[in-house]
Amino acid sequence: MARIVCVLGNKGGTGKTTLSHMIAHGMALLGKRVVCVLTDLERERLSKAGRLYLPFDAREAANLAKVVATLNEVEDWFGVIDGAGNRPDVDSHLANLADLVLLPFRDSHEDLRTVLRDLEWMPRAWGLPSQWPQHAAGRAAAQASIDRLLPGMRHRLLDPIPEVLSSKLFLQYRIPATLPWQLTNACVELAMQVLELLDVQYESPHAIEVAS
Repeated sequence: MARIVCVLGNKGGTGKTTLSHMIAHGMALLGKRVVCVLTDLERERLSKAGRLYLPFDAREAANLAKVVATLNEVEDWFGVIDGAGNRPDVDSHLANLADLVLLPFRDSHEDLRTVLRDLEWMPRAWGLPSQWPQHAAGRAAAQASIDRLLPGMRHRLLDPIPEVLSSKLFLQYRIPATLPWQLTNACVELAMQVLELLDVQYESPHAIEVAS
């Protein structure tokens, strides 16, 4: 049976789709076979050309049921499902299917309040700080907001994913033949966190060649 990771959350603009592709790409770089599943009706189908993972269009309920059934029958694959986007009933269904649920949030009070409600609603989910400030003052302010608005949730948060502007390349119909090394590194670091939460071993990232 494949492992299923769902990237969910009731707050828009947190980068769920981009992070789903980053996880899938990073897992592939770590030696895993991955399908990245689209369920958001506002998104468009993407080409598999040049990708190390397989994008799958499951915006229709029948296609979602099909890919989940297939994943349940195969070994050594991973499914990364991008949340439905303002369809809580679908997200609730996906959360029940998942081996791991991730809830991205940005450095804003609105995001923090929303992710707190989602973490309380889904007690097995993990919060994922995304597009996080890279300069020291910004990180300190963001951490202070977490301490104030997410009391008692520190143990359910992953390490922050910094803002990487080139991550939008994953949302192009076809991605470039070569991706920036900063993006590659961010994908690998994110995928490592995910695989460790799933208690899955992976190839050493030191063996991965990245462009500089």
